[in-house]
Amino acid sequence: MANSKATDSKREQFRRYLEKSGVMDTLTKVLVALYEEPEKPNCALDFLKHHLGAASAPENPEVEALRLEVAEAKEKYEAVLEENRKLKAKLTQYEPPQEEKRGE
Repeated sequence: MANSKATDSKREQFRRYLEKSGVMDTLTKVLVALYEEPEKPNCALDFLKHHLGAASAPENPEVEALRLEVAEAKEKYEAVLEENRKLKAKLTQYEPPQEEKRGE
């Protein structure tokens, strides 16, 4: 009987630890996502691993700042590509293509 109470006490402590650390909440969210998935994946374990892996990555403020920086850099890159394309088109109006210049 005493052994049973000690085991129950340890289980309760472990359960509280899991709840306090957010494990239970994260597991519940991932399982709900799997349940709500319209097309169930062939391997539920892979689904859980993938979603738990995404959930376990700590969101460091520095990581978030770097993500924003990358997003801004991508936007600038796309804008520069578009500007380059427009300038090349404009340039072809004033200069003949390189092949025609060589033939002269």
